[in-house]
Amino acid sequence: MRVVILCGGFGTRIRDVSDEVPKPMIPVGRLPILWHLMKYYASFGHTDFILCLGYKGQVIKDFFLNYEANTRDFTITLGGESQIEFHTRHSEPNWKITLAETGLDSLTGTRIKKIEKYLAGESNFMLTYGDGLSTVDLAALEKFHVQKDRVLTVTGVRPPSRFGELVAGNDGLISEFNEKPQAADGRISGGFFVCKSEIFKYLNDREDLVFEQGPMKTLVSDKQAVVFEHDEFWQCMDTNRDWQYLNELVSTGKAPWINW
Repeated sequence: MRVVILCGGFGTRIRDVSDEVPKPMIPVGRLPILWHLMKYYASFGHTDFILCLGYKGQVIKDFFLNYEANTRDFTITLGGESQIEFHTRHSEPNWKITLAETGLDSLTGTRIKKIEKYLAGESNFMLTYGDGLSTVDLAALEKFHVQKDRVLTVTGVRPPSRFGELVAGNDGLISEFNEKPQAADGRISGGFFVCKSEIFKYLNDREDLVFEQGPMKTLVSDKQAVVFEHDEFWQCMDTNRDWQYLNELVSTGKAPWINW
């Protein structure tokens, strides 16, 4: 199943981390959060990606155009017949990546509509945002989508609490502190969608079309949207604090999404 990733937003709330690259290219550890997300999908066998580009899309293009040289040892012979001999290999040999310009100011619904032509003949596809990581079971998500037979499956997550969670005994002695526990009540859309191709009937080319507003509300009204519940790790990267938290998980070897 092909994977569509929305990579075109301006990311205004996280500009204090970096204004030189689009948000999906902000590094978590050594490599961009987009790479982590794609590695996670690939771990479930999904290696055919469509990236919806917008703000600073050229940075994403350059990353993948230079991927071989940036991830492998090589010898280059300079001159009229320049040659490059690669010596090592990376672990992404079968990835297929379509980089699609979907407009600088386009909103999410418009970006999805603009890549319809690249999904011709596909009955279903996966869809997510380029700024969030999770441990959602993608195989179970896909199975759930097929069983429910609706146009849209949304992964419903419990967002991390804004406040730390204290665990203490009867004597008041703190035994555990969790900085970002998952909220106990209520769910939000965590992305990680699965869509039938019929979803394009709910979209149009209007530049200000927000997928999460009109189209999703209409799908709900038509009883064509279902939720796949995920209670474990999920974290978006909206702020500097979110970015620092994800980097801390990587640096301490506790990043739960790294399963490769």
